[in-house]
Amino acid sequence: MMEKIRLNKYLSDAGVCSRREADRLTEQGKILVDGQPARMGMKVSEENRIVVDGREIHGHASPVLLAVYKPQGIVCTTAEKEKDNIVDFIHYPMRVYPVGRLDKASEGLILMTNQGELVNKILRGGNDHEKEYIVRINGPVTEEFIRAMSSGVPILDTMTKPCKVEKLGAHTFRIILTQGLNRQIRRMCEFLGFRVLFLKRVRVMNIRLGDLKPGEYREIRGAELKTLQALLKDSLNTPGGKKGKSQWTQSRE
Repeated sequence: MMEKIRLNKYLSDAGVCSRREADRLTEQGKILVDGQPARMGMKVSEENRIVVDGREIHGHASPVLLAVYKPQGIVCTTAEKEKDNIVDFIHYPMRVYPVGRLDKASEGLILMTNQGELVNKILRGGNDHEKEYIVRINGPVTEEFIRAMSSGVPILDTMTKPCKVEKLGAHTFRIILTQGLNRQIRRMCEFLGFRVLFLKRVRVMNIRLGDLKPGEYREIRGAELKTLQALLKDSLNTPGGKKGKSQWTQSRE
């Protein structure tokens, strides 16, 4: 008898959707297991017949991880009702979904994958993984501004974590964050009296935007993927602090 795992993990591993999305679809009654509506928390295996929104799911998909240059105007969502969603935009032949979000008005690097545990390990705030941005504002980047941004700014009923900020030009700076609050950089700048005119993410952990142009993507593999695996080795993938086994047991050369 095949080992059973939670339905949301099964669908995440199969590249159908994230665990959160699987739970949402379960609540909406859009998942059938052996002809019956799925229940929250139920366990399944490949011996079960699983249908999601009318599509039968078979087995586990090969792991995919993409580096995508999201242009301004594209939304980091899997929702088909959003005509500018990033899934339809890149039109990848396998089902992939974004790792986190990048504002519609922002551009730059967004990772996309079909592996839910990878998403959790990268996004979990307590893992302190770096994300790097280039930002232009509508005022001068002063030493006072740099000091305030790097020390922490009160937004969304909390104080942002200390971060690295470097002046690049009269109105431009580089910022490296280890957290991902909603519209964090824009809110930080607004608190200090400035408006963001341009925001581009250029790095997530060791993955860099590189020479990609808006709308382009590349598969992450080889040495780049091995380095990412090493960085994620001790990362937590659950709120409770349990370590999970990586789906990326072999690199895709």
